[in-house]
Amino acid sequence: MDTMRDRFASVASRLLDEDPRVAVVLAEIGADGFVEARRKHPERVINVGIREQLLIGTGAGLALTGLRPVVHTFAGFLVERPFEQVKLDLGHQDVGAVLVSAAASFDWPAGGFTHMAPGDVALLDTLDGWTTHVPGHPDEAETLLRHAVAAGDDKVYVRLSVQSNAQALAVDGTHFRRVREGRAGVVVAVGPMLDAVLAATEGLDVTVLYATTVRPFDTVALRRATETAGAVVVLVEPYLAGTSTSAAGEALVDVPHRVLGLGVGRRELRRYGNVDEHLAAHGLDAGSLRERIGGFLGAPQRV
Repeated sequence: MDTMRDRFASVASRLLDEDPRVAVVLAEIGADGFVEARRKHPERVINVGIREQLLIGTGAGLALTGLRPVVHTFAGFLVERPFEQVKLDLGHQDVGAVLVSAAASFDWPAGGFTHMAPGDVALLDTLDGWTTHVPGHPDEAETLLRHAVAAGDDKVYVRLSVQSNAQALAVDGTHFRRVREGRAGVVVAVGPMLDAVLAATEGLDVTVLYATTVRPFDTVALRRATETAGAVVVLVEPYLAGTSTSAAGEALVDVPHRVLGLGVGRRELRRYGNVDEHLAAHGLDAGSLRERIGGFLGAPQRV
């Protein structure tokens, strides 16, 4: 199976052929995937080199001319390093772009903390008007990328990862999907965390919601799930723990509720290791999730 990033390069290249508004802006990273596309569309495939502030500024400039820029690099270099440009060149100027990241929270542990970005979604939450997609499979990444490019001139973030669920589900770029029914709590699994959540909650009497679009937060889906499963909610996110707890709290503001946010911890893990070791260290493997979710919910069993 190809990775989400492999799929991104092929889909974005096809979008360049299909839509004369689409432009791709790179900062060296990922350029090898667009060699043929750049030959065919030299005026709409732009590599600015290792200049992340210019990456965002160029995307904003293209948007001002009426193009739909797709801007790509590692998450830390796309959201964190040029954050002022994201805030001003896109937000303040009120123009849109599709920011497509790679490397996620710790996809390339050998790169060290400079190449990790567990706080990217939380950082974008400080800005107004962003849609955030977190696919859990390459097929979902393709669907959500096409949805993002077609979304008028909106500001959209698509967070790609090497982590992937075994099977793709139908996603629509808006709603959470209910994948398991229960009566004693709601677990929201975001993107590539679904398989681990399903394994962790096997035999527990809980509803599982699958979220691949986390902003805007699907308030309606969460409220409906709590009507039958109770207002005890666990959020399992592949980025900074607690990123969506405030969104869940706002969704249930008029309902007595408890919310637990699980995700990547703030403590920096200074040994490189591998992805599975990082997941385990942050308590995001299936065994750790079962213990943490069961403890919070009181481990209700199915009958």
